[in-house]
Amino acid sequence: MDLATLHRKLHSEEGMVCAGILSGTSADGVDVGLVRFFRDLNGEWRQPELLAYETLGYAEDLDRCLTEALAGAHWSLRETALLHRDLGLAFGAALVEVRKQADLSVDLIASHGQTLWHHDGQETSGPASLQLGDPARIAAVTGCPVVADFRAGDLAAGGEGAPLSAYGDELIFGAEARPLCVLNLGGIANLTWLGTDGEVMAFDTGPAGALLDGLARRLLDRPLDRGGECAGRGTADRALVELFLDHPFVGSQPPCSTGRDMFGARWLDGLLEALPPGVDASCVLASAAVAVARHVAGGLEFLPQAVGRLVVAGGGVHHGPLMEALGVETGAEVVTSEVLGVPPDAREALVFAALGARFVAGEAVTRVRVTGAREGVVLGCWTPAPGPCPLDVES
Repeated sequence: MDLATLHRKLHSEEGMVCAGILSGTSADGVDVGLVRFFRDLNGEWRQPELLAYETLGYAEDLDRCLTEALAGAHWSLRETALLHRDLGLAFGAALVEVRKQADLSVDLIASHGQTLWHHDGQETSGPASLQLGDPARIAAVTGCPVVADFRAGDLAAGGEGAPLSAYGDELIFGAEARPLCVLNLGGIANLTWLGTDGEVMAFDTGPAGALLDGLARRLLDRPLDRGGECAGRGTADRALVELFLDHPFVGSQPPCSTGRDMFGARWLDGLLEALPPGVDASCVLASAAVAVARHVAGGLEFLPQAVGRLVVAGGGVHHGPLMEALGVETGAEVVTSEVLGVPPDAREALVFAALGARFVAGEAVTRVRVTGAREGVVLGCWTPAPGPCPLDVES
């Protein structure tokens, strides 16, 4: 399906079905969301419809390779190229599986990919970011056109390249009253502000799952502290909270972004070395939850007005002590995005599906107060569905 046909479908009563695909900071699987979009000829969007959502785990070999790459292990150009290929194949296979289960046709795929490296804001030569997951392989496996590489356009326009979620939230939460503040608790916590006058802000506040899950892996030998069970048995310690917040990024002036290159294995090593001897794991994890809530509360101070209700999405919504700490530290009513009809685990897939739909519409989305990018850039790069080359002509 070509871009002109997609544009017509988007503006028809049938609508256009876009699959948002990504692998997040935690890299624990492929998120796939199938979303129907409608846009009228006046440029007004109807509320998107989430048709299906699944997270599919990686094959064991691919999971091991990805874990090694993200941990900062010595990684050759050959291994990087092969990982780019294999992630593209995995993303394509995940879409095929979800499409089959839902018994739906998909018109377009919007792939964020897997971030392998994202600048830490201190790169003297200028920001850069790298996402893997070959869109041509995705197109070949699925038979669908693909829009990908969304961060590149933002970076080229002078932006941070992240967080991009606000550009999708404008559609996903389009029917909700303003102002609206949305917090995503993934590997990194980030805020989206949608103001009454059309104003949009977004920025990262610091580590969330990168801290909580990282500590759980080291202290509990588990991938995460499910539900915050261990943290819930402990009591937060003031000195530990301050230790977890003692980082130059915390409190950064927006626009700002970060990732596991800053808050990764080496950072965790330093934290663990600084822990008092014999401290209980439950105390450490309880303190970490309060630290995350506190840097989020600090981030709210940069918004144009006080936040009365905080809408939370991402995997962190399942961490009870963290959600409780958010209410205490922010003083806001804390609700999950489920209250607004957006499943918390599906929000990021919805975001990138929305970016795919806005690419088809030709909408310029970048905002200075979101990533620092200059206004008016359409994000995404087009990979057509496999088929005869449109330039083939008879000799």
